[in-house]
Amino acid sequence: MDPPSTLQPAQVAAALVEQAVAKHNTRYDKTFFKAVLAGVMLSFGGLLDFIITGGSPTLSDANPGLVKILGGFVFPVGLVMIVLQGFDLLTSNLMIFPMAVLRGALPWWSIPVNWIIVTFGNLVGSLFFAIVLAKDDGLVVADPYASYIRSFAVAKAVTPAWYQIFLKGIGCNWLVCIAVWQATGARDTISKIISIWFPIWIFVACGFDHVVANMFSLPLGIMLHADLTTAYYIKKSLIASYLGNIVGALIVGLPAIYFYQGDYKAGGLVEIEEAREHLDDPVSSEKK
Repeated sequence: MDPPSTLQPAQVAAALVEQAVAKHNTRYDKTFFKAVLAGVMLSFGGLLDFIITGGSPTLSDANPGLVKILGGFVFPVGLVMIVLQGFDLLTSNLMIFPMAVLRGALPWWSIPVNWIIVTFGNLVGSLFFAIVLAKDDGLVVADPYASYIRSFAVAKAVTPAWYQIFLKGIGCNWLVCIAVWQATGARDTISKIISIWFPIWIFVACGFDHVVANMFSLPLGIMLHADLTTAYYIKKSLIASYLGNIVGALIVGLPAIYFYQGDYKAGGLVEIEEAREHLDDPVSSEKK
């Protein structure tokens, strides 16, 4: 009999904890460069979104909802490439590392270490893409794209209140983590793509705030002389969306541990981690 096409929820929760353990055990330089590439991949989706939404001013005026649907439809290609290539995106790590720590698979300090490395890696990749592949190559420096990106940056970081960005950050990563959860449960590539596509399509079309996606779009707006400063972007958008994304991730990850991971220690993950630590410590091995 063929295996089922999807994992059971308890199996998905266990797989996500195992992913966090594997990421924790990855060398820091590899984690950083995988995060850089994740920032680039996500920015490809963001740029394609801009090409459609920014390049359709007449349609935007006549039917803004339709343009949001079209732009949202193409954006998920970025997360698809990240998941299928095994890169490190901050927003999914915001879910899986607390899951692993809560189950005792990782020490508490693994959370800030990974989040800091991946945050800066995602930022480097996003800024590289914005400077080299969006601005310097001339793709979006002329109207209608430039004016749209400037107005987009203001609408994202200036117009809404801080708490509104925070709340939109919650909605965003709630959906992103659902997409990652579903992709983890899917066994074949097509199912993984479809599982990712629809939740991401929803968050982009609705205008929720993804801290890493904003690392591409808002700095690009600043480079194109939007009425927004770097300091204001960090204070108003980056911090609020970051915190909101954390909450959205916990909304998905913590109930999963409560529902499905009560038998975690019986699964052997703790013993595997302890064995790895003893192998890495020759002194401990000799004493044994």
